Amino acid sequence: VREQSLVQTVVATGRVMSPARVEIGSVITGRVVEVAVREGDKVQAGQTLIALERSELAASLKQADAAEQSARTRLANVSELGLATTAESLTQAKATMEWNQAELKRHRALRASGFIGQSKLDEVERAYRVAKSQYDSARTQMQSQKQGGVQAREALSKLGEATAARELAAAKLAQTTIHADTAATILTRSVEPGDVVQPGKTLLTLATAGETRITVQIDEKNLPFIKDGDQALASADAFPDAKFKAEVYYVAPSVDVQRGAVEARLRVPEPPPHLRADMTLSVEIIGARKDRALVVPLGAVRSAANSGASVLTIDAGKAATRVVKLGLKGAGKVEIVEGLQAGERVIVNAAIMPGTRVRGRVIDTEPGTPRKP
Repeated sequence: VREQSLVQTVVATGRVMSPARVEIGSVITGRVVEVAVREGDKVQAGQTLIALERSELAASLKQADAAEQSARTRLANVSELGLATTAESLTQAKATMEWNQAELKRHRALRASGFIGQSKLDEVERAYRVAKSQYDSARTQMQSQKQGGVQAREALSKLGEATAARELAAAKLAQTTIHADTAATILTRSVEPGDVVQPGKTLLTLATAGETRITVQIDEKNLPFIKDGDQALASADAFPDAKFKAEVYYVAPSVDVQRGAVEARLRVPEPPPHLRADMTLSVEIIGARKDRALVVPLGAVRSAANSGASVLTIDAGKAATRVVKLGLKGAGKVEIVEGLQAGERVIVNAAIMPGTRVRGRVIDTEPGTPRKP
């Protein structure tokens, strides 16, 4: 038993996480004319990924644009030319009404003096009523031509409808080209030129660019030894010698009851170039540390169902059981919190049973230290 520094480590299997996985598809039905990327390609935001046939939708946009221009011309005609024409008609109708009004006044005076008959007066009154009706009609027409009038509002409404139709046609045409929303890596490609695609079908799968992260499942019994900010060393199973640093930034607040595990996530500040999405990793998380701990080799600890952990010591030439309390574990060693003192010897041979007569031979487990006779 010796006193030395000991670091608690937790080893788990994990996978490389993508910041996000995006499935790309089309929102319209169309024939594919170009697929600009393949698996493994890195793309930037705004880069063209897929192009669909666009001739029909381009023609629809031209038609909608022409209809909008026609509606705009109609509004201008109502607001400018129609208003001027109506104003002239109103002036003429007013002059005609005023002349007939003067004639009616004069003929009423003549009728009162007996110079004309009633039939002549009735004829002049009818002429005045017609002139007044024409004036009222011209005035109503004038009001409808002005801004806010009926015809102006109708023309403006038609222009709004035409503009909306043009914008819809432009939006549909834009949907014939599928762009990358953000920098990413192409993971899968399920479309080729000539395919007819429909909404809801996945054409490309992208892993968005960003911070490289790792997800691991930690046995819940190791939960006390894991916390945010813990450092770790990781390596891909395909590249076991290429270790890289990681840091714990998230420990799930709940336990997966099916596996008895807790999810932890780590960020990788300097990811090696060989990392791929979903790659399997071995992760060693460095947890608690104790500078002066009494330690023994992990192989010296024996477990008993009722008494807990124990070790074998030598007492009067025989192997004797000593109950101990364990602390940190790491690097093939374990801390003894209670039950042993520094300098005592424990038996590491698992084949020796309690009560067996033994003669000890000291094995120093420190690297580079020769065995003692």
